[in-house]
Amino acid sequence: MKTAVIGVGAIGGLFLGYLKERNIDVTGVARDYQIASLLEEGILIDGIRGSKVIGDLNVSPRLSEKVDLAVFATKTQNLEEAIRSNLDYLKDAYVLSTQNGVYAEHLLNKYFDTRRIVSGIVMFGATFFSPNKVTHNFDGKLILGSVFNEGIETADKLGAFLSLVFDVCVAENIKGKKYLKLFVNLNNCIAGCLGGSIQEVFSDIDVCAVAVSIIAEAYKVINAGSIVLEDLPTYPAQRVHDLANMPRSEATSLFSKIMTSLSKDPLYGSILQSIRRQKKSEIDYINGEVVKVAKENNIEAPVNEAIVKMVHEVEDTGRFFDKQEFLKTINI
Repeated sequence: MKTAVIGVGAIGGLFLGYLKERNIDVTGVARDYQIASLLEEGILIDGIRGSKVIGDLNVSPRLSEKVDLAVFATKTQNLEEAIRSNLDYLKDAYVLSTQNGVYAEHLLNKYFDTRRIVSGIVMFGATFFSPNKVTHNFDGKLILGSVFNEGIETADKLGAFLSLVFDVCVAENIKGKKYLKLFVNLNNCIAGCLGGSIQEVFSDIDVCAVAVSIIAEAYKVINAGSIVLEDLPTYPAQRVHDLANMPRSEATSLFSKIMTSLSKDPLYGSILQSIRRQKKSEIDYINGEVVKVAKENNIEAPVNEAIVKMVHEVEDTGRFFDKQEFLKTINI
C-alpha cells in the first residue's frame, strides 16, 4: 500500500522508520521544523530493536499525491487540522487512528465512511526527541478493529500489511479494549504535573496513592456508564478491577512496582512530552473522558476533574508542581 504517516513524533516516527526500512512506499507528513533534519539525517531510532538510522525519506508538511492508507499519528487535539490539511489526497484512502482515548474515530467519521476507518491501539511505547529521534522503549502489539462494527474486513486487510513491521492482532470488541487502554494512559497526567519520568514519579509511594485514587474513581465511573472493559495483551481488565478494589496500601505498592519496571530507559508519557514541546496535551481525551462519562451519568469525578485542571495549569504557565504542592492541590 502507498502509505502516509501523518504526524512524525514518537509513534509516527516508528511507523515511518520501520515501513521505510522494509522498502514500503511511505510518506511522512511532519512539522515544518522537522523537515530539514528528516531529509538530511533521516530518522534516528534506538531502543528495544537496536539503534538505526533510516534515511532517504519522503517527508513534507502536507500530502501532494493520493495514498491508499493514512496512519494518523498526531495527538487528538491536532487531528482535525491534520485531516483538513491533507483531505484532497485521502478521498479513497483507508484511515487508521493511533490516538489514545475514544474520540478520534468519531472525529474521523466527520470526513470518512465508517467502513474505511480502522481503530488502532498501540501497546508499544516510544519517546520522541525533537526533531527526528525516537527511542522505542518497549515492544507490544498493534491492535486493530472497528468501533463502528463495520470495518473488520478492512482491519484484517490493514493487519496483514502492517504485520510487516509490528505484531498485529485484530479485535472484534475494540471499543472495550480502547477504554481499557484509557486506564493504561490514565496516570500520564501525574508525570505531566510533576515534570519527571514515569519511573521517577512513581517510585514515590505518596504519588502512587494519588494514581490509585485516579484509577479507582475512573473504574467507578466506567461501570456507571455501563462500559464493558475488554482484555488487552499483557494487560487484563481484571488488573484494573483489582487495583480499584484491593486495600489501598497494597494497591499503591503494586502500582509502584509495575510502573517503575516498565523500561530501562526513562519513560515520560505522552502528556509530559507534549508539555515539554510547549504543546497542548491530550489530557481532555484521557482523564477528561472520565469526567465526561461521569457527567453523562450524573455522578462526580473530583480527582480526575482536579488533575485535568492541574495539567492545563502546567500547560498555561510552563511551571511544574513540586510534590508537596501537587499532593495539597489534589487533596485526596
